[in-house]
Amino acid sequence: MLFYERGYNATALQDVLQAARANSGSLYHFFKTKEDLLLAVLDRYVDLLMPAVMEPAFAQAIDPIERVFAVLERYRQCMIATGFSKGCPIGNLALELSDSKPTVRDKIALNFSNWCKAIQRCLDDASGRLPAGLDRQRLARFVLTVMEGGIMQTRAHRSIQPFDEAVASLRDYFDRLLEEAPKSERDHRERSDT
Repeated sequence: MLFYERGYNATALQDVLQAARANSGSLYHFFKTKEDLLLAVLDRYVDLLMPAVMEPAFAQAIDPIERVFAVLERYRQCMIATGFSKGCPIGNLALELSDSKPTVRDKIALNFSNWCKAIQRCLDDASGRLPAGLDRQRLARFVLTVMEGGIMQTRAHRSIQPFDEAVASLRDYFDRLLEEAPKSERDHRERSDT
């Protein structure tokens, strides 16, 4: 939580010890360095993705496409609850550390990849309603880009408006994909019949 609130570089191990009410011997028994602690935190984020982020959002919608937007709505609510000050913990760490710590960068990338895979599963579940040949993996990464970009702009402007506008544009794109799908599928079937 301290890395999320303050950033990695601004968090001293003494801060961690104080927050955990632990002595340094206990901490160093499990984590030899501050980076080892961060790697464990990133592993924990991997473990918590489904139960803490995706499943609560998925519980709000049955439709797989609406589940994508339910995930985005949870991020929106977090931004509002923190007064637009905290952002995404993985995105924050990516901006702060991905150039300086390759092992950390790999764990950050894993977190982003797993997020995209969870969104792609929603898109795969809706594949019959989307245009044939749509690259659902690439679309899932685009959803992540909209979310992270919206969060960064919301933090900069201290307003939810940039996030809402980004999500509205994404919704418009999805609506167009859904409108296109029946025509695309019909054309594909007609070509297959000849």
